This record gives sequence, structure tokens and C-alpha cells, in this order.
Amino acid sequence: MTTQSIIVPKISTVPVHEARARAILRWLVREKVVEEQLSTCGSTGNRMAYAIAEGARKVVEHPELLPYGQPVNGLEVITKRCIYTPTEGFLEEAGCAECRKEVGVALFESLEDWMPGRTENFICPLCGHEDDINGFLFLQPCAFSNLGFIFNNWSAAGFKQAFLDNFADWLDHPVAVVQVTRAGN
Repeated sequence: MTTQSIIVPKISTVPVHEARARAILRWLVREKVVEEQLSTCGSTGNRMAYAIAEGARKVVEHPELLPYGQPVNGLEVITKRCIYTPTEGFLEEAGCAECRKEVGVALFESLEDWMPGRTENFICPLCGHEDDINGFLFLQPCAFSNLGFIFNNWSAAGFKQAFLDNFADWLDHPVAVVQVTRAGN
């Protein structure tokens, strides 16, 4: 099993997202959270990722649970529009921040327009409230964005709140942390 802790800004389109990704990566390398050079320590695609570094111990609650020595332990940076949800047990439940009614079915159906970038927003079918899709209420952490940071096998260690706050500062947006468990590597 591979776990992923994915830090995602709660905005559909991060402006200049590729430059922002590079700046965050430079920050993480400076803090020695990840290594500067890519290696085959990822879990998706060509498996290229930034390997865990010694400074990762200072950004998690349980450093003894970090994946040092494991073949899959790196940070993958995603710079395309993606839907970040847990793969197992995700309920697809969402609520409107305005009327507080359940709108999950309609919201998740709207992803067919959101994914190719035809829209950033969702309109509540019950009250007409319109907001970025990330502005709606979700029972389980999830996010929808053109930028994501996948930390492979870091889930058990748990990020410190101060690290997540710094990440949000670098992104200029609040963040969601989505936990994913995947079978195999």
C-alpha cells in the first residue's frame, strides 16, 4: 500500500501556478524537507519525485513514521487541473455554504465542466449561491485545483499545523490536506 498526503490550495486556478510551484519547491529544498534533484521515489507516472530529506522531521508530528529508506518516499508536484479526493470510502457529499443544504450529487456532476476548465465555479441549484467549487462544504477533505503537492507515504507522520500554515502563506490561499491510500506502488 502507498499512502499520499496531498496539500492542495483551495482554489480552482492558482495564478502563475508553475512559478508558484517552483518557489514552493525551492523553499522546501532550502528547509531540507526534500532533496533538490529528482529521483525515482514517486508513485505515479514516471515515478520521478523529490526524495525525502532530513529536514522533513521538523514539519511532521511523528517523525519516526516518515518513510526514510522506503523506495516510495518523495514529493510529486502536479501542475495540471486535478480532482483530489480519497480513493476509498469517499462519500461525494457536499453542502452549500449559503443555504447549508446537501448539493453533492449536482456538484460532483458539475465536475464534467470544471475539469476541462469551462468553469471555476459551482452554482447551488437550491439557492443560487455561486462560488469557486472549493468554497462549498465537504464532509471529507478534498480539493479541486491546478496545483497539488503529493507527499508519498508521509500520511502516518502527520503534518504540523505550522507547516500547513506556511504552505498556505506560500500559496496565498488556504489549503486542504487530502489523505489517499492506493494499492500497490
